[in-house]
Amino acid sequence: MKLSPNYYKDRVCLNVLAGSRENAREVYAAAEKHVVVGVLSKSYPDLASAITDMTKYANDIENAISVGLGAGDPNQSEMVSQISKVIQPQHVNQVFTGAPVSRALLGQNETVVNALVSPTGKVGWVKISTGPLSSTFPDAIVPVETAIAMLKDMGASSIKFFNMRGLTYKDEFVYVAKACAENHFYLEPTGGIDLENFEEIMQIALDAGVEKIIPHIYSSIIDSETGNTRPDDVKTLLAMVKKLIG
Repeated sequence: MKLSPNYYKDRVCLNVLAGSRENAREVYAAAEKHVVVGVLSKSYPDLASAITDMTKYANDIENAISVGLGAGDPNQSEMVSQISKVIQPQHVNQVFTGAPVSRALLGQNETVVNALVSPTGKVGWVKISTGPLSSTFPDAIVPVETAIAMLKDMGASSIKFFNMRGLTYKDEFVYVAKACAENHFYLEPTGGIDLENFEEIMQIALDAGVEKIIPHIYSSIIDSETGNTRPDDVKTLLAMVKKLIG
C-alpha cells in the first residue's frame, strides 16, 4: 500500500479523526482521498489490540491512516512508534524526542513523521521539550530554524505546531511557516482550528511557500453525540483548500 499521503495538488492533505471504521470510510470519501485519518493510540488498552484494529482501519482507507498520540500525550510516544513499525501508516504523530525512534522503526522515509513543538509567546522561538521525560523539566526553548535542523537530523518530516489555540499565536505561526518554507520542511498546524479560522491559517502557510501542509482539524468538526467527524464539514474543508490553491 502507498506510504505517502495523497496531497491535493501535491500541497495539502487534511488530517481529521475518526470515531469508528465506518466514520473513517465516510471522511475518506468526503475528502476525496486527500486526507489522513487519525486513530489515537491512547484509545487502546495495549499494543496488540491497537495494531489489530488500526490494521483494519488501514485496509479500509488505502492506508491513509495517521497514528495519533492522544491530545499530544508524550507518554504515548513509545506505543505510537511500536504500532507504526508494524502497520507502516502514511502518517505518524510524535513528540519532538519520539520522531527519530519512529523513523528508525519504520525503516523507510516515505511515511510522514511529524514532531510536536509548541508556541512560547516569543516570535521565532519554539519549545522542543515535549517528550515523556523532557516535558517534566524546565522548558527547552530554541530558535525555530534550529528546531527544524535538529528534526532533519532525526529523520522527521514536519513540525506539528501545537497547541496553536486557533489564531492565538498568529505572529509565531507566521514565522514558523516562513522558516519551514525556507528550510524545505513540512508544516502541520494543530489546535483550535475550525471552519471559521481554517482559511486564514492555511493562507498564512501557503503565502509563506510551505511545500506541504497537513492541517489537523479535530474537535470542532466532531459530533459531540456520536463522537464521529462530520463528513459534510470535511467536504467544506476540502472546498476551502481547492479555493485557496486553485
